[in-house]
Amino acid sequence: MSQDGTSQFQEVILYQKILQKYNHCCVKIYTFNQRRYLRINKESLLPVAQDVSYLGENTEAWYPPGHGDIYASFYNSGLLDTFIGEGKEYSFVSNIDNLGVTVDLYILNHLMNPPNGKCCEFVMEVTNKTRADVKGKTLTQYEGKLRLVEIAQVPKAHVDEFKSVSKFKIFNINHLWISPAAIKRLQEQNAIDMEIMVNAKTLDGGLIVIQLETAVGAAIESFENSLGINVPRSHFLLVKTTSDLLLVMSNLYSLNAGSLTMSKKWAFPTVPLVKLGSSFTKVQDYLRRFESIPDILELDHLTVSGDVTFGKNV
Repeated sequence: MSQDGTSQFQEVILYQKILQKYNHCCVKIYTFNQRRYLRINKESLLPVAQDVSYLGENTEAWYPPGHGDIYASFYNSGLLDTFIGEGKEYSFVSNIDNLGVTVDLYILNHLMNPPNGKCCEFVMEVTNKTRADVKGKTLTQYEGKLRLVEIAQVPKAHVDEFKSVSKFKIFNINHLWISPAAIKRLQEQNAIDMEIMVNAKTLDGGLIVIQLETAVGAAIESFENSLGINVPRSHFLLVKTTSDLLLVMSNLYSLNAGSLTMSKKWAFPTVPLVKLGSSFTKVQDYLRRFESIPDILELDHLTVSGDVTFGKNV
């Protein structure tokens, strides 16, 4: 699901075109829309649609309320009941920008054959933190329930402690195994509890708006027998920036049977830390600055700033 309201509708059209390529496959692909909410003017605390310049279907007046909206949208679409009726016992949820997504059959076997006989309604995959993940959401236990904690919830006096890789060693990669029957039960009881995050954004023209959003993993405390499972780092390959894209396009990875696998020549447990400057922010600028993607199999850390280009065979 899109997190950027201004490009949400363009992305839907793009995804539809991509899905058309798989019409010949024997796997049925279902889609559903998440809900949209009105952005709030930070000054007046009124919907920006009150402003004449944002009337009608102007996409800047609307935003998707975060991926925590999946529960209500899944339920309202009717697909949840369809899957329950077909006997499906678990739904696997992941972010579209994580290219390391893997359906781990060991986890599925654990869910279907729990060693203690207690069925888990919610499983969250986590992995070990690196220097690049110090702000990642982590799991804590409070009053007998697992809870997801993010940096925005941490008092300033404890932020450095939260970022400590030695104290908080794991973070949520948003690979979730959730019982559809449990989602249905909690939706009908209005019992899915997720903390609302206030996200401020500046629109074109300088208008500052407020978006109220929720995160899908924050619902972990609402489910019974929730569990966090530490998985290999290979399950997490997020591409949000061109710095991430450089790693994926490099000889550090290869594409095998639809999955990105790390080179056997890479001898370290974590990936290199790459920080490309503002000249590389846009994909078209990034591609123009590399005649070929550098060999990074010996790389530890790369920071690039300024008007830099790379030649061939670096």
